[in-house]
Amino acid sequence: MFFSCRTLKLTQNVPPKSIFGVQFVSTLSNLKPFNSKLSNYMRNGLVEAAEIMFDEMPHRNTVTWNAMVRGYFQNGISDKAINFYNRMPVRDIFSYNTMISGLMHCGDVKGAEKVFECMGDRDVVTWNTMISGYVNHGMMDDAVRVFNEMPEKDVVSWNLVIAGLMKIKEVDLAEHYFKEITAPDVASWTIMIKGLLNVGRIVEARQYFDSMPVRDVQAWETMMVGYLDNGYIEIAEALFHKMPNKDSSCWNEIINGLVSAGKVTDAMKLFHEMPQKHERLWNLILLCLIRNGLVREAHAFLEKYCLSDAVAWTNVIIGYFELGEVKNSIKLFESMPIRDTTAWNATIFGLGENDLMEDGARLFIRMIQEGNKPDEATFTSVFVVCSSMASLNLGNQTHALAIKAGLDDFTPVGNAIINMYFRCGSMESAFFQFSVMSCHDIISWNSIICGSAYHGKAEKSLAMFENMRLTDVKANQVTFVGVLSACSHAGLVEQGKSYFHAMKNDYSLLPLAEHYTCVVDLLGRFGLIDDALHILDQMKADGFEVPASVWGALLGACRMHKNLKVGEVAGERMLELEPSNSGMYMMLAEMFLSDGRRRDAEKMWVRMKDEGVKKQPGCSWIESKNSSHIFLSGDRTHPECFRIACVLELLYSEMGARTSTLGDSSFFDFEVS
Repeated sequence: MFFSCRTLKLTQNVPPKSIFGVQFVSTLSNLKPFNSKLSNYMRNGLVEAAEIMFDEMPHRNTVTWNAMVRGYFQNGISDKAINFYNRMPVRDIFSYNTMISGLMHCGDVKGAEKVFECMGDRDVVTWNTMISGYVNHGMMDDAVRVFNEMPEKDVVSWNLVIAGLMKIKEVDLAEHYFKEITAPDVASWTIMIKGLLNVGRIVEARQYFDSMPVRDVQAWETMMVGYLDNGYIEIAEALFHKMPNKDSSCWNEIINGLVSAGKVTDAMKLFHEMPQKHERLWNLILLCLIRNGLVREAHAFLEKYCLSDAVAWTNVIIGYFELGEVKNSIKLFESMPIRDTTAWNATIFGLGENDLMEDGARLFIRMIQEGNKPDEATFTSVFVVCSSMASLNLGNQTHALAIKAGLDDFTPVGNAIINMYFRCGSMESAFFQFSVMSCHDIISWNSIICGSAYHGKAEKSLAMFENMRLTDVKANQVTFVGVLSACSHAGLVEQGKSYFHAMKNDYSLLPLAEHYTCVVDLLGRFGLIDDALHILDQMKADGFEVPASVWGALLGACRMHKNLKVGEVAGERMLELEPSNSGMYMMLAEMFLSDGRRRDAEKMWVRMKDEGVKKQPGCSWIESKNSSHIFLSGDRTHPECFRIACVLELLYSEMGARTSTLGDSSFFDFEVS
């Protein structure tokens, strides 16, 4: 990047102009109010107003130019800052310092070094700015080098280097520099205390604290927080009471520390003693209680102080949901004095997270009916609910509402829509939603890749993966679950091996249980049991415990290819990890029966009974005429049970299958889907 080192003369005799309709007849001597206004514009993000004012000023001095350069950096427009710097007629020391600071802040260390080298005269601020930039970018060797080259150092110079050394835990060297300071200030002492506390050297930190000639509030707070962070709660509490002056930050830290340590009574006592309590602090206390699992205490706090703030109520609702106490969450939601969109969202999401999808859907409908406006978070949560219920009808209606609200192009909402359509079996709609999205993130690509694989469209899944590789989006571990699953469904053994190898070596991604499961399933489907066993050996060599999902995939392969020897080992390992998995008992018993080992099969049934394991009934549901119908295996509670049974028996007759009598209880073991 080019930076000019030239110095030009300021042009004069520019005719008067008007700024925002006001005649501007200033001279170089009375530019101070205009330069101040220019700085205020930039400080408040009004860049365009500052530019208009600058262009209309008939006279400008170096301060004017400096204000523009600094303002551009403040607003993250570094290219314009550099352009103005290069155009400056005259530069002063502040111009150079502003440029160095701005370039360091935006990460252009080389550019800052070039400006530094161009300077003829440098003041202590210049040197300190370079040191600060190097420290912030982790370049401590350069920071120390520049520090040692300084002709004159002030206490800020020493503090910057000591803080930088403490940051990289060079504590002994930092202490060496501290002892060389002629007159350390309060900040110098505080930096040393904080650095020692960060490495657990609490006794030494306290010695520095006790040796301080003058202590400010920050020094007291640093020492107190150090005790809290290292588990010395009582000492921290005692130190807090000794503090001559306390600001709101000190009160917040000690109360949070006490709550985190489970000393709720002490925390609440201090809270009552606080001289000033503001809304943010109320919420902070509540949040701290909730994060430490003290939701009931938070609720009592809410009721006691009659807080009407929606944020406080919503946090307690979320806390109850996280504990699985749905009734308390709903009760609190219904009693809220004011409900905002966030409260509705939290409750809908909480119901979904607690497997109460239909309740979540009903609450969303009620939200609309009561005239509340859903936002992107609402739609995202509702689409997740629709996905879990496989409710395409509700999903379509919600999608229409999202389009009407103009939120369907919001990337997280679009991703949730794609997922919903895949989960509801509407692949064409999922692909269409993906195609109309203006922006795709990794979740978008993963949704389309994994969704295609889940529906057996392996070629489409792999094609989308190859398309993703042409973009700037980098594949992650979820991506490769979809890719490997697609290879498994399509029987692409060699291609699957290649992708698994690329994942580890080209993308530097650590395989998870899901990836090994996919690979074992891929190899096992085609009878490559020995290769699948080699994958298990590879997992163990890499330090992984073989999870239940991998043993399950191997057992499924052995069942398919009648490899009872390996299947028996896989099944036993599986039952060790998941002794309540009824499917494994049934699968092993079936394999024994097919091999003529009825006695072993009976032993497996007895073992299953002794363990108290029961076969979970199959469940399926369909949507018809805007209502959902749920069927459990062996269940006769559906009001149309008799008619359904008649239709099924007719179908069996048409197919030439054995007929069933309505009185045969085994008839209802079939799932209806």
